[in-house]
Amino acid sequence: MRVVALISGGKDSCYNMMQCVAAGHQIVALANLRPAENTEGTDELDSYMYQTVGHHAIDLYAEAMDLPLYRHTIKGTSVDTGRVYTKCEGDEVEDLYHLLKLVKDKEGVEGVSVGAILSDYQRVRVEDVCKRLNLQPLAYLWRRNQEALLKEMISSNIQAIIIKVAAFGLDPDKHLGKTLDQMEPYLLELSKKYEVHVCGEGGEYETFTLDCPLFKKKIVVDSSQVVVHSADAFAPVAYLRFLKLHLEDK
Repeated sequence: MRVVALISGGKDSCYNMMQCVAAGHQIVALANLRPAENTEGTDELDSYMYQTVGHHAIDLYAEAMDLPLYRHTIKGTSVDTGRVYTKCEGDEVEDLYHLLKLVKDKEGVEGVSVGAILSDYQRVRVEDVCKRLNLQPLAYLWRRNQEALLKEMISSNIQAIIIKVAAFGLDPDKHLGKTLDQMEPYLLELSKKYEVHVCGEGGEYETFTLDCPLFKKKIVVDSSQVVVHSADAFAPVAYLRFLKLHLEDK
Protein backbone atom coordinates (compact mmCIF):
# COMPACT_ATOMS: atom_id res chain seq x y z
CA MET A 1 0.00 0.00 0.00
CA ARG A 2 1.23 3.51 -0.82
CA VAL A 3 1.37 5.37 2.48
CA VAL A 4 1.75 8.96 3.64
CA ALA A 5 3.30 9.27 7.09
CA LEU A 6 1.99 11.91 9.47
CA ILE A 7 5.12 13.13 11.20
CA SER A 8 5.78 15.48 14.08
CA GLY A 9 9.51 14.76 14.16
CA GLY A 10 9.02 12.64 17.27
CA LYS A 11 9.86 9.02 18.04
CA ASP A 12 6.31 7.62 17.76
CA SER A 13 5.56 8.76 14.21
CA CYS A 14 9.04 7.59 13.19
CA TYR A 15 8.70 4.12 14.75
CA ASN A 16 5.24 3.67 13.24
CA MET A 17 6.74 4.37 9.81
CA MET A 18 9.25 1.59 10.48
CA GLN A 19 6.36 -0.75 11.35
CA CYS A 20 4.57 0.17 8.11
CA VAL A 21 7.68 -0.70 6.09
CA ALA A 22 8.11 -3.97 8.04
CA ALA A 23 4.50 -4.84 7.14
CA GLY A 24 5.28 -4.39 3.45
CA HIS A 25 3.89 -0.90 2.87
CA GLN A 26 5.75 1.84 0.99
CA ILE A 27 6.18 5.31 2.52
CA VAL A 28 5.93 7.66 -0.47
CA ALA A 29 5.43 11.03 1.25
CA LEU A 30 5.51 12.81 4.60
CA ALA A 31 2.88 15.20 5.96
CA ASN A 32 3.15 17.72 8.77
CA LEU A 33 1.03 20.49 10.27
CA ARG A 34 2.88 23.48 11.63
CA PRO A 35 1.92 26.57 13.62
CA ALA A 36 1.51 29.89 11.82
CA GLU A 37 4.77 31.83 11.71
CA ASN A 38 3.14 34.84 13.31
CA THR A 39 1.93 32.78 16.28
CA GLU A 40 3.42 34.10 19.49
CA GLY A 41 6.07 31.59 20.55
CA THR A 42 6.11 29.88 17.18
CA ASP A 43 7.61 26.60 18.41
CA GLU A 44 4.86 25.67 20.85
CA LEU A 45 1.20 25.75 19.93
CA ASP A 46 -1.51 24.81 22.39
CA SER A 47 -2.95 22.02 20.25
CA TYR A 48 -4.89 18.98 21.41
CA MET A 49 -3.89 17.17 18.22
CA TYR A 50 -0.40 18.04 17.07
CA GLN A 51 3.16 18.24 18.40
CA THR A 52 4.60 21.52 17.16
CA VAL A 53 7.85 21.81 19.13
CA GLY A 54 10.76 21.17 16.76
CA HIS A 55 8.74 22.04 13.66
CA HIS A 56 11.58 24.18 12.28
CA ALA A 57 13.62 21.01 11.69
CA ILE A 58 10.94 19.08 9.76
CA ASP A 59 12.29 20.11 6.32
CA LEU A 60 15.64 18.56 7.25
CA TYR A 61 13.85 15.41 8.48
CA ALA A 62 12.23 15.00 5.04
CA GLU A 63 15.57 15.62 3.35
CA ALA A 64 17.16 12.93 5.55
CA MET A 65 14.52 10.47 4.30
CA ASP A 66 14.69 11.76 0.71
CA LEU A 67 10.89 11.98 0.50
CA PRO A 68 8.47 14.73 -0.58
CA LEU A 69 7.07 16.73 2.33
CA TYR A 70 3.59 18.26 2.39
CA ARG A 71 2.97 20.91 5.02
CA HIS A 72 -0.01 23.04 5.97
CA THR A 73 -0.32 25.73 8.59
CA ILE A 74 -2.65 25.00 11.50
CA LYS A 75 -5.39 27.59 11.09
CA GLY A 76 -8.09 26.08 13.29
CA THR A 77 -8.31 25.50 17.03
CA SER A 78 -9.74 22.71 19.19
CA VAL A 79 -13.43 23.52 18.64
CA ASP A 80 -15.14 20.13 18.87
CA THR A 81 -13.50 18.46 21.88
CA GLY A 82 -16.15 15.78 22.39
CA ARG A 83 -15.56 12.03 22.45
CA VAL A 84 -17.03 11.75 18.96
CA TYR A 85 -15.87 14.20 16.31
CA THR A 86 -18.28 15.76 13.81
CA LYS A 87 -16.98 17.82 10.89
CA CYS A 88 -16.65 21.31 12.27
CA GLU A 89 -15.51 24.46 10.45
CA GLY A 90 -12.69 26.23 12.26
CA ASP A 91 -11.49 23.06 14.00
CA GLU A 92 -7.81 22.10 13.65
CA VAL A 93 -8.93 18.61 12.50
CA GLU A 94 -10.13 20.18 9.24
CA ASP A 95 -6.55 21.36 8.61
CA LEU A 96 -5.54 17.69 8.67
CA TYR A 97 -8.35 16.84 6.24
CA HIS A 98 -7.20 19.43 3.69
CA LEU A 99 -3.56 18.34 4.03
CA LEU A 100 -4.30 14.62 3.54
CA LYS A 101 -6.69 15.35 0.65
CA LEU A 102 -3.87 17.19 -1.12
CA VAL A 103 -1.43 14.30 -0.58
CA LYS A 104 -3.98 11.75 -1.78
CA ASP A 105 -4.63 13.77 -4.94
CA LYS A 106 -0.91 14.31 -5.66
CA GLU A 107 0.62 10.98 -4.57
CA GLY A 108 -2.21 8.46 -4.91
CA VAL A 109 -1.78 7.22 -1.34
CA GLU A 110 -4.12 4.61 0.14
CA GLY A 111 -2.95 4.59 3.76
CA VAL A 112 -1.85 6.96 6.53
CA SER A 113 0.87 6.14 9.07
CA VAL A 114 -0.17 7.46 12.50
CA GLY A 115 2.03 7.28 15.60
CA ALA A 116 -0.79 7.42 18.18
CA ILE A 117 -0.30 5.21 21.26
CA LEU A 118 -2.89 6.15 23.83
CA SER A 119 -4.92 9.22 22.88
CA ASP A 120 -8.51 8.35 21.94
CA TYR A 121 -8.94 12.04 21.17
CA GLN A 122 -6.35 11.84 18.38
CA ARG A 123 -7.41 8.39 17.18
CA VAL A 124 -11.09 9.33 16.75
CA ARG A 125 -10.20 12.46 14.77
CA VAL A 126 -7.61 10.85 12.50
CA GLU A 127 -10.02 7.97 11.81
CA ASP A 128 -12.77 10.47 10.94
CA VAL A 129 -10.52 12.23 8.42
CA CYS A 130 -9.34 8.91 6.93
CA LYS A 131 -12.92 7.67 6.58
CA ARG A 132 -13.98 10.83 4.75
CA LEU A 133 -11.04 10.45 2.35
CA ASN A 134 -11.32 6.66 2.00
CA LEU A 135 -7.81 6.17 3.42
CA GLN A 136 -6.67 3.33 5.70
CA PRO A 137 -5.18 4.49 9.02
CA LEU A 138 -2.15 2.41 10.06
CA ALA A 139 -1.49 2.76 13.80
CA TYR A 140 0.78 -0.12 14.81
CA LEU A 141 1.65 1.38 18.22
CA TRP A 142 -1.95 1.72 19.37
CA ARG A 143 -2.46 0.55 22.97
CA ARG A 144 0.95 -1.10 23.10
CA ASN A 145 2.62 -1.54 26.50
CA GLN A 146 4.71 1.61 26.80
CA GLU A 147 7.68 0.08 28.64
CA ALA A 148 8.04 -2.63 25.99
CA LEU A 149 7.51 -0.08 23.23
CA LEU A 150 10.21 2.30 24.48
CA LYS A 151 12.65 -0.60 24.76
CA GLU A 152 11.80 -1.66 21.20
CA MET A 153 12.31 1.85 19.83
CA ILE A 154 15.74 2.09 21.44
CA SER A 155 16.83 -1.36 20.26
CA SER A 156 15.60 -0.58 16.71
CA ASN A 157 18.20 2.22 16.50
CA ILE A 158 15.91 5.22 16.67
CA GLN A 159 18.16 8.07 17.80
CA ALA A 160 15.76 10.57 19.35
CA ILE A 161 16.36 13.32 21.90
CA ILE A 162 14.07 14.92 24.47
CA ILE A 163 13.05 18.36 23.17
CA LYS A 164 10.25 19.22 25.60
CA VAL A 165 9.61 18.42 29.27
CA ALA A 166 6.37 19.03 31.15
CA ALA A 167 6.15 16.68 34.13
CA PHE A 168 7.08 16.33 37.79
CA GLY A 169 10.62 14.94 37.98
CA LEU A 170 11.75 16.15 34.57
CA ASP A 171 14.28 18.99 34.76
CA PRO A 172 14.92 21.19 31.68
CA ASP A 173 18.57 21.73 32.67
CA LYS A 174 19.23 18.02 33.12
CA HIS A 175 17.03 16.26 30.60
CA LEU A 176 16.53 18.38 27.48
CA GLY A 177 18.77 17.09 24.69
CA LYS A 178 19.24 13.67 26.30
CA THR A 179 18.70 10.58 24.12
CA LEU A 180 16.00 7.98 24.72
CA ASP A 181 18.51 5.33 25.80
CA GLN A 182 20.08 7.78 28.27
CA MET A 183 16.61 8.59 29.66
CA GLU A 184 15.08 5.11 29.75
CA PRO A 185 16.17 4.10 33.31
CA TYR A 186 15.04 7.44 34.73
CA LEU A 187 11.70 7.36 32.87
CA LEU A 188 11.02 3.87 34.29
CA GLU A 189 11.83 5.20 37.77
CA LEU A 190 9.45 8.18 37.31
CA SER A 191 6.76 5.81 36.08
CA LYS A 192 6.98 3.72 39.24
CA LYS A 193 7.12 6.75 41.55
CA TYR A 194 4.67 9.17 39.95
CA GLU A 195 2.88 7.13 37.25
CA VAL A 196 4.56 9.15 34.50
CA HIS A 197 3.84 7.64 31.06
CA VAL A 198 7.12 6.07 29.94
CA CYS A 199 6.52 7.04 26.29
CA GLY A 200 5.35 10.55 27.26
CA GLU A 201 1.74 9.84 26.30
CA GLY A 202 0.42 12.01 29.13
CA GLY A 203 2.26 14.98 27.63
CA GLU A 204 5.22 14.51 29.99
CA TYR A 205 7.81 14.95 27.27
CA GLU A 206 8.28 15.20 23.51
CA THR A 207 11.12 14.04 21.29
CA PHE A 208 12.81 14.75 17.99
CA THR A 209 14.33 11.99 15.84
CA LEU A 210 17.85 12.64 14.57
CA ASP A 211 18.41 9.25 12.96
CA CYS A 212 16.70 5.90 12.30
CA PRO A 213 17.13 3.00 9.86
CA LEU A 214 14.81 4.72 7.34
CA PHE A 215 17.02 7.84 7.17
CA LYS A 216 19.54 8.10 4.33
CA LYS A 217 21.36 10.84 6.22
CA LYS A 218 21.40 11.75 9.91
CA ILE A 219 20.51 15.10 11.47
CA VAL A 220 23.14 16.77 13.65
CA VAL A 221 22.27 19.55 16.11
CA ASP A 222 24.98 22.22 16.05
CA SER A 223 23.36 24.63 18.48
CA SER A 224 20.12 25.06 20.40
CA GLN A 225 18.66 27.06 23.26
CA VAL A 226 16.33 26.22 26.13
CA VAL A 227 13.06 28.15 26.13
CA VAL A 228 11.07 28.15 29.37
CA HIS A 229 7.36 28.07 28.57
CA SER A 230 6.14 27.91 32.18
CA ALA A 231 8.45 28.21 35.19
CA ASP A 232 6.42 25.97 37.51
CA ALA A 233 8.42 25.06 40.63
CA PHE A 234 7.38 21.38 40.50
CA ALA A 235 6.81 20.65 36.81
CA PRO A 236 8.42 23.36 34.65
CA VAL A 237 7.49 23.31 30.97
CA ALA A 238 10.45 24.00 28.70
CA TYR A 239 11.63 23.05 25.25
CA LEU A 240 14.67 23.10 23.00
CA ARG A 241 14.67 25.52 20.10
CA PHE A 242 17.04 24.37 17.37
CA LEU A 243 19.26 27.22 16.17
CA LYS A 244 21.52 25.39 13.72
CA LEU A 245 21.36 21.88 12.27
CA HIS A 246 22.95 20.02 9.40
CA LEU A 247 22.75 16.65 7.65
CA GLU A 248 25.61 14.15 7.62
CA ASP A 249 26.15 11.04 5.54
CA LYS A 250 25.80 7.81 7.49
